Amino acid sequence: MSLTEITRRIAQAEAAAGRQSGSVRLIAVSKVQPLDRVESVLLAGHRLFGENYVQEAAGKWPALRARFGAVAVHMIGPLQTNKAKQAVELFDAIHSVDRIGLAEKLAKLAQARGASPEVFIQVNTGAEPQKAGILPQDLDGFVAQCRGLDLPVQGLMCIPPEAEETTPHFALLAEMAARNGLSGLSMGMSGDFEAAIAAGATHIRVGSAIFGARAYA
Repeated sequence: MSLTEITRRIAQAEAAAGRQSGSVRLIAVSKVQPLDRVESVLLAGHRLFGENYVQEAAGKWPALRARFGAVAVHMIGPLQTNKAKQAVELFDAIHSVDRIGLAEKLAKLAQARGASPEVFIQVNTGAEPQKAGILPQDLDGFVAQCRGLDLPVQGLMCIPPEAEETTPHFALLAEMAARNGLSGLSMGMSGDFEAAIAAGATHIRVGSAIFGARAYA
């Protein structure tokens, strides 16, 4: 597949769902991808990328931004509290806020800087014990806590269980976001982004379908 093909499929999914063209933002997930592949996507004109690791992003994106100009980079992986300061300086959005300690740290950093990345709360829609995220029954209270900290919560994020149909999880996330007055929905990956778009996704996260298979060390 390719960036062109993914972009075409997004446009088709938007049209099929009766949504405005361009209403879905494609996050090209560039974690653990060779630099030449990332540069190829940048040269093709794409300007929104996703990373899972703070240190990898810190070693990659300052130089790429200097070369290519305005590029948005979103943190989509788990964020350790002790790396929050570096994260708020690197990323335009953080999609994985999943505990009050991290929210408090991000809020303090935002107050000190006078600016904050966009914040998405990760929801563990499948209540999987091994997975990060706020449980659905705790979500409303957590949103209220974040707002009490003046943290700019834009939306919700989920990663549905691998073995389950994803559509009910997308619908649940959309319902929770609407109930809390949140407009952002970060959901859908390479294998299910059309279903996510049909359910209202505003951000989809696609990696290997754009860049090719990752080669982990």
